[in-house]
Amino acid sequence: MNDAQMIQTDRTGLLTQEEIRQIDAELAHIPYKSGAAIDALKIVQAHRGWVSDESLQAIASYLEMSAEELEGVATFYNLIYRRPVGEKVILFCDSVSCWICGCDKIKAKVSEKLGIDYGQTTADNHYTLLPVPCLGACDRAPVMMIGDDLVTHLDEEKIDQLFSDNQSGGDQ
Repeated sequence: MNDAQMIQTDRTGLLTQEEIRQIDAELAHIPYKSGAAIDALKIVQAHRGWVSDESLQAIASYLEMSAEELEGVATFYNLIYRRPVGEKVILFCDSVSCWICGCDKIKAKVSEKLGIDYGQTTADNHYTLLPVPCLGACDRAPVMMIGDDLVTHLDEEKIDQLFSDNQSGGDQ
């Protein structure tokens, strides 16, 4: 983003015209501004990949909230990234169902193949690995999401295929 694409006023901080347009579209459906907090965070993250401190302050100002209130929302919602992430985020389920089905062994294989652990990003900035408590696919455990793709019935062979071929096929 270059400076020409940014709007800076007392109320918006540094939000782009497009981010403001999208936030305003959400505000049209909500009776009070703070009710759009999650949507505003998701909009900025969709444009920037994550929500920096400066972005959070700009959103808070635009929604007439304190930065502390918005930080509470951002940290409660586990899909708002408060630091840079890779191009694709791997959400690895470590729920009881996945654990019973051997997710620890599968997670170790993922870490070995990518050279990263939870909270880390690959050197090429392609993947970030994050744990999640449940992906809602317990009947197909163990599972993970790579970007928007759910990958089910994980085993070591499937991990080799996924990351050797550098593919992230859908519900497999």
